[in-house]
Amino acid sequence: MFEALQDVYYIVSEPYILLIIAFLIDLSIGDPQWIPHPVKIMGKAIARIETYLRKDKTIQNSSKCLKGIHPLKLSGVILVITMISVTYGLFYIVNSIFLSSMFPLLISYLLLLVMIYLISATLATRGLIEAARSVIDAVIDRDIKGARIRVRHIVGRDTRSLGEKDILRATIESLAENSSDGIIAPIFYYAVGGLPLAMTYKAINTLDSMVGYKNDKYRYFGWAAARLDDIANYIPARITGILIVIASAIVHRSLSTVHRSLKTMLHDGKKHPSPNSGVPEAAMAGVFDIRLGGPATYGGIVVYKPYIGSTDSQSWLYYLHASENAILIVKLISVLGISMAVLIKYLEQL
Repeated sequence: MFEALQDVYYIVSEPYILLIIAFLIDLSIGDPQWIPHPVKIMGKAIARIETYLRKDKTIQNSSKCLKGIHPLKLSGVILVITMISVTYGLFYIVNSIFLSSMFPLLISYLLLLVMIYLISATLATRGLIEAARSVIDAVIDRDIKGARIRVRHIVGRDTRSLGEKDILRATIESLAENSSDGIIAPIFYYAVGGLPLAMTYKAINTLDSMVGYKNDKYRYFGWAAARLDDIANYIPARITGILIVIASAIVHRSLSTVHRSLKTMLHDGKKHPSPNSGVPEAAMAGVFDIRLGGPATYGGIVVYKPYIGSTDSQSWLYYLHASENAILIVKLISVLGISMAVLIKYLEQL
């Protein structure tokens, strides 16, 4: 019996098996509110460090010796270095403890459960799909007020005046962009560097979501976080775009759709203000032959973004159908992404 439990442990503890289980758990239960989530802890740490750095006179005085560097920019660099160093170091230790064979079998199984949870916490497949589904359901029920409130949780723009078509357009954009940030990027970094690198990516992503803005408060302080997030997402965003093109072939079984998605991704992907977000958004726009992007209001200020995609002649009902199929696309690319990562981790063991 003991030997059988040991054999099961060694099989399940393989990195590619851990990833499969973690992915299935994320699909099944997502992120339960009663379990402390690493990203929430990261968010609290970032907020506290930011408060301290903004008040630190030493940094402000040091910046005077560095000509051309704003004191808040220097503080932001220190924040980023502190967070990524601590995150990688902490989870490197956690990963090392897990790999240690010095513990009794029962403790080893408990550590195994912790590892599976931590890996699943880097993924956001279920959360993204549920958030988009709730918006779509509200539009189907013609609950426009409810849809505006729900879509506010997945986009950064003002949603109070959006109609059905704009709400659905925003939902499709969020599905495309967040499938890179919340699914493919963590999978990519787990495949490259295991749990420590996957968690470090989550720290980078959390930094950008909290301080990586271009407003007066964070223009300098959030500079480093925003630039690092751009670098970290460069490869995952392009992998996501390619996976969307591949998924379109599975869903539509049409070479013309595949060609249009690829062409739109290559042509319009660079139009977005972000060097990364436009790639999966353009690929998704090409799949359904719709137009994304365009002017959006942020804090009462209209920001004129370029349009992505060729046409906007379809009705809101067409966008409704497209948004439902976009969820299917996200499910497919998550499976494709996991499959690729599992293959990589499996080959590493040979």
